[in-house]
Amino acid sequence: MNGSHTGSDSNGSNSELWHVESLVVSVILGLSFLIGVPGNLLVIWTIHRHIKHRSHTVVLILNLAVCDFVVLITLPVWIYSLADAWVFGETFCKAIVYVIYSSMYGSVFLITLMSADRFVAIIYPFALQYWKRKDVLFKAIAAVWILAFLFGIPVILSQTSDDIDGKPKCLDRVYATKTQEVGCLLLETLVGFAIPFSILSICYLRVGKRINQITFKTKPKSATLITSVVIAFAVCWFPYHVFNLIRIASTLMEGEQMLAVVAETGVYICGALVFISSCINPLLYAFAARRFQGCMEESRITKLFQEITTSTTRAKETNQTCLTPRMKRSTVSTVTV
Repeated sequence: MNGSHTGSDSNGSNSELWHVESLVVSVILGLSFLIGVPGNLLVIWTIHRHIKHRSHTVVLILNLAVCDFVVLITLPVWIYSLADAWVFGETFCKAIVYVIYSSMYGSVFLITLMSADRFVAIIYPFALQYWKRKDVLFKAIAAVWILAFLFGIPVILSQTSDDIDGKPKCLDRVYATKTQEVGCLLLETLVGFAIPFSILSICYLRVGKRINQITFKTKPKSATLITSVVIAFAVCWFPYHVFNLIRIASTLMEGEQMLAVVAETGVYICGALVFISSCINPLLYAFAARRFQGCMEESRITKLFQEITTSTTRAKETNQTCLTPRMKRSTVSTVTV
């Protein structure tokens, strides 16, 4: 994520502010890398090696871990760049930013698909069976990856390297017109947050209402885990997109230099916070697995994913049991008429 810093930051207090910002961002990125890379690798390895019969939720968690891992392995390059300079050339600058944006779009879309899948499982359980037979989930996942790569393309056109304090940095974007800048930023916020979050909200409102009508002895483990992943997504991404909107406003309102500086600084800092969303999910899985017994944390996480698969199946069967009598009554009523 970029703050569009330019060479004008190299004087006086602006230069000092830039160094403070870089230090804060480097610390955030370093912690994200140290926690997220081994955490997501553990998730990928555990599901691939130990979970043979995977529920839809587990398959989506696997793809989400891959997305997050791809984002996080780029962080050492960024940390080095912030500490010294971007020495890898403009082509690599465009390529690595494209990979990050595509992976982050993929993460957002997968979390949305995870909630939509749960919505179908609870509201339309018989349709979920049809999806499973027709491999619709895997087609949907393929569509998610394709869309993520497509929506990442605009950043290739605008991303460039520029000098800050006399050193090249891969942090700047150049747009041909203000309309293009506003369009790209608005697309990023709408597709990367506003639309997915709206879908998430609708799904959870409907699911919550439906669950209140169904009696579970215990709340399905998958429900708690998916909810925590969604909340983490909202918390990590919301500040970035708020500053993105401020940046759009500053672009449209000519002469608002202070607003532009606030927007650029906010996007820069909150852009680093976005990487936390890629490292926090393994921590959520580990926290959810704490009640399982095992000699290693890995075995606990294995049991967690096995429990998610079985609890998802039980929830679907319970919902089908509740719906079947209602469908029979509806059929009998139709025949009588």
